[in-house]
This record gives sequence, C-alpha cells and structure tokens, in this order.
Amino acid sequence: MTASMNIAIAAGGTAGHVNPALALAEELRERGHHVTFFGETRRLEGTLVPKAGFDFQPIEVTGFDRERPWTLVSALWRLSREAKRLTRLFEDDEALKPDVAIGFGAYVELPLVRAAAHLGIPYALHEQNSVPGLANKQSARGASLIAIAQPSVAEVFEQRGAASGRIVFTGNPVRRSVLAGERSRGRDALGAGDDETLLVTFGGSLGAHHLNERMTSLKRDLLAIDGVRVLHSTGADDYEATVRALALTPAEAERYVVRPYIDNMGDVLAAADLVLSRAGASSIAEIAALAVPAVLVPYPHATADHQTTNAHLLVDAGAAVMFPDARIDDDAFADELLALLRDDARRDAMRAAARGLEQARAAQKLADALEGLV
Repeated sequence: MTASMNIAIAAGGTAGHVNPALALAEELRERGHHVTFFGETRRLEGTLVPKAGFDFQPIEVTGFDRERPWTLVSALWRLSREAKRLTRLFEDDEALKPDVAIGFGAYVELPLVRAAAHLGIPYALHEQNSVPGLANKQSARGASLIAIAQPSVAEVFEQRGAASGRIVFTGNPVRRSVLAGERSRGRDALGAGDDETLLVTFGGSLGAHHLNERMTSLKRDLLAIDGVRVLHSTGADDYEATVRALALTPAEAERYVVRPYIDNMGDVLAAADLVLSRAGASSIAEIAALAVPAVLVPYPHATADHQTTNAHLLVDAGAAVMFPDARIDDDAFADELLALLRDDARRDAMRAAARGLEQARAAQKLADALEGLV
C-alpha cells in the first residue's frame, strides 16, 4: 500500500475539466491520500469542489482573448504572479506542499504546474479531449506523466517534446455518483418495465437543436415499435420549442418523456438500452463506463472536429455507430436507429465491446499512475 500523499489538483472552468478531476480526487481520498484543489472561486470549481468535501485554494488567473491580443499581457502577468505565490506558499508550509501535482487542462493549471516544476515536485497532466488545450501543450515537455483519454492524442504531445514513455492511456475518470447508477432504480424512476426497450437521447444546451428536430420527426416511427420507451433530454434552451413540435398526445406522453436536462445521469444511463447523443469527452466517458450501446452524432462545429475523434474510441471498439450531423436527416440514420432498437443481440454485442474498454476503471488507473510518480 502506498503511503499517504499530499496531492494538488488544478482543474477549472467547465464541467468537462472539473468532473474528471473530482472523480480522481474521490479515488485518491478512498486510498487515504489528502487532496487539495487549486482554482478560481468565481468559476465552476469554486462551487463543485467544496460541495464534494475537498480543500480548495483560490488562485487568480485569467485567460486571454485571441480577438483581443493585448489581453495576453495581463494574463501572463497574473500567471507569473500566482506561480511565484504558490512557490512561496509551498516553501513556507510543508503541510500544504504536494508530493505530486496534476492539471486537467485549463489555463488555471499553469501556476500550479510552474510552481511544482520550480520546486522539483513531479507533475502530471490529464487530457480529456482528442485536441489538447494550450495549457497542456505548453506544460507537456516537463511532465512526469501525461494521462490521455484518446489514444490519438499521444502524437500531439510527443511533437511538443513529451517523452513517449511518459504518455499513458488511462481513459477519462467518471465520478462515482455516475458509476453507482442502477438499472432497476433508473427504470423505476422512468416507469420503464423490464420488457421495454429504453432509448435515451441528449445533446446538451449547445448544439442539440438538430438532434431535437430529428427526434421530433421520428416520433411516430419510434413509438410504432412495440415496447419502445423514449427519454428525450432537449437541453434547457430548446425545451419549450421541442415540446411544442412533438405535440405529444396523453397516450404518447406515457412512452415519450421530454426533459430539459438529466440530473441523475448514472441511473438513466444504467437504465438505457440505447443512447443517442453528441460526442463530448464527458459523454463518451460516461457512456463507455456504463457500457451503453450508442448512436453518436458529433457536434459539427467543435474545434478541429474533435468530437468525431472522441466518438472513434467507441466506434472503433464496436460499442457505437456514428453519423455526421449533416447525415442525420437521411433515411440511413433512421433505419439504423430503428434497427438497433429492434435488435437485442446486436446491442448486447456493443455493450460487451464497451466493457472491454474498462472506462469504469479510468480513475483507478490514473490514481495508480500518480502513486507511481512518488
């Protein structure tokens, strides 16, 4: 058993950065390590981290706006100031000084990473996406470990000077609240019987509109299949318009449920027989961790089309099928979606393929790798 360590984590800005970091922190806490987060009080981490019961050290940094290049000066000044402050903090307080540090890709990681490097503390990076962010690319050369969730991203980090032996595929950690999802509990909450086939579709408030439109056009075909039940999460921005467009009768509404968002994702994914969704890094991780067969429609305007690369993790394993957004109005998309709802054996094979990715063990793999640095 590894001796108890102090581990510093910097993650912030979006749920896509913060939730994987919290998933790792939960695993590290379970192993007896002490975790301290570094981030911005005004951003999402300032709420989620204390709520999860972890120590939180505020730092003050800002990104820069590429359309306003002069903001780079103030961003670099704050970064340098905070890196020096953290260096002094760790020198003056041995109890707070980490044995190892890890950043999850946002610019908020840079002061922690630079302070660790200055003091000779090993630091790691975790990259959730198939297109690395600027902060991780800048920090790659000196990292003792670069954990990736997409195999294809390894080449990018090698080009930035990272040693190939320090790049490890761990997957994207998923929080225990999601991993603890139960099929029976989720189906009970949705009123789905054991003999029904549950389709869950979601896309988030960003980029879900086309999926919502296509689901509306397929309502009758979906409900024409005996035993099919639908949970359709529209995203908050598109909820009212989608409800109006669906115009569900009382009988249809018993089998077709519409919500603006899903707040019990673990139970819902565990209950699902098939998922239709975008291919953001967190969605891919959660779908894989719960081993749900999936039809993926990558968001077409994502940077460098990284959602398509994200989707290939499941598609190449045989756990999902993928359609470009521009093709979902074609008959081939409808035919594939409806055929999967009718084909239990094919979905079983896709579920087995997803389990083979061991995405549910991503937090454990990353924790193992961190322990190996000390």
